[in-house]
Amino acid sequence: MAKTVFVTGANGFTGSYVCKHLVQCGAHVRALVRKTSKLDLLKNVDVEFVYGDLANGAIADTLAKSLKGVDAVYHIAAVYRTEGVPKKYFWDVHVEGTRHLLEAAKRAKVARFVHCSTVGVQGEIKNPPATEETPYAPGDVYQESKVDGEKLARKFFEEHKLPGVIVRPVGIYGPGDTRFLKLFKFIHNGKFRMLGRGKVLYHLTHVDDLARGILLAGEKREALGEVFTIGGEGYLTLAELVERVAAALNVPVPRKSFPVWPVWFAGLLCEIACRPFGIEPPLYRRRVEFFSKDRAFDISKAKRLLGYQPQVELDAGLRSTAEWYRAQNLL
Repeated sequence: MAKTVFVTGANGFTGSYVCKHLVQCGAHVRALVRKTSKLDLLKNVDVEFVYGDLANGAIADTLAKSLKGVDAVYHIAAVYRTEGVPKKYFWDVHVEGTRHLLEAAKRAKVARFVHCSTVGVQGEIKNPPATEETPYAPGDVYQESKVDGEKLARKFFEEHKLPGVIVRPVGIYGPGDTRFLKLFKFIHNGKFRMLGRGKVLYHLTHVDDLARGILLAGEKREALGEVFTIGGEGYLTLAELVERVAAALNVPVPRKSFPVWPVWFAGLLCEIACRPFGIEPPLYRRRVEFFSKDRAFDISKAKRLLGYQPQVELDAGLRSTAEWYRAQNLL
């Protein structure tokens, strides 16, 4: 892969792994980051930094210069459920930022545009596992703005003949992740409590597998114009996931549980009370929904058209994640 590529969200968890895999494949990577971004995850990764903020309309000039000579764009940047910001900010990044990037890519005659969406655009999965054709059903502002960003990209690809692909990652974990840190931490210290019976389905993707899937979307001719769900090999119940995280941490499996809905209503009250004052609520409904909504997906399309095959076995991935948390003194 002797080419020049442009990666947005390059300093983030997923973006940093995509950069690492691209560099390992011989690509020259231009990495878009904000001037205030922490770059720890890109330490010792040979990339060319481009400074800019997709939420700022002035990004258009930066993109016009930075995409000259670029063969492929990997659009990974996202605002992941950031609290304490206006709802408009999600659309500024996921829609307007995407629009600026698409237009710059078209002018630069980029040969491939990979847009990273999320399975969250499909919301709660009513009849698991979901395929790429399962309807949109966003449940919060993050998911709603990601739906609009994905729709914009798909329409732009079609109307402007820009060679593009949509990828939808399933729950991402691995060394460097902090999203699942609370789950690991509470299981590790014995404070984890299951809400409900733990029978809902959950699906994980190791970040190395995701990066490989994203690169395949950027290379395979069969990917053009398609949407792909990128996930791990199979899914499991939440109770089974907790057991396997406990095994990875070498601690007893937590057995205590509480009913879901009283805690959900408590989360609703916290949000109502805290948001007018710009205070971070101690409990969110979406965190409770982790225990009540199925998240399971069919990855057969990615296997069939991309040749995608998850390589990281779940228990090994959970162990490496636990080891990283320990090394960072996070548990």
